Amino acid sequence: MIKLLLADDQALVRGALAALLNLEPDLDVVAEVGRGDEVLAAVARTAPDVALLDVEMPGLDGISAAAALHAAHPEVRILMVTTFGRPGYLRRAIDAGASGFVVKDTPARELADAVRRVHMGLRVVDPALATETLTAGTSPLTAREREVLAAAADGATAGAIARRLHLSEGTVRNHLSSAIGKTGTRTRAEAVKAAERLGWL
Repeated sequence: MIKLLLADDQALVRGALAALLNLEPDLDVVAEVGRGDEVLAAVARTAPDVALLDVEMPGLDGISAAAALHAAHPEVRILMVTTFGRPGYLRRAIDAGASGFVVKDTPARELADAVRRVHMGLRVVDPALATETLTAGTSPLTAREREVLAAAADGATAGAIARRLHLSEGTVRNHLSSAIGKTGTRTRAEAVKAAERLGWL
């Protein structure tokens, strides 16, 4: 049996995935969590072979949870399962240690096969997303630009962002200006939207 952990903040989706995967004779869902910051404890408690992680979760996003899981339990294979098939997400997930990336509208039989292939040590990537990722290229944003741009997503002023991130206001403005230039947009709100659309945030 391949033991699975499911991490998705939508209880209905998580329950449906668990029900579908448990129908397979060789798959057994041993843990379900609704937050990214619950993944490590659940893995320590249930020792799954494969963790299926959603990208967008409270507490800790799926990509950060994947990185923490890969560092703490490299023997656990990671398959990202998300609604948001954005090119930047795929690249960041692979860098974080994920072995696969599929979108939630993948048919149940294909998802089960993806789990089996990831468990065998193979890499599984949605073909359309792989093509889009190659076309989009890598994120030009530095880690600090990404952090500042993410902090600007709620419309906070440069001063408020500076206080939150313990930076000077001038540094925040410089990072925002650079991010605007790299995303080819005119305002920071547009830059946030462009970066989110491409999965760079």
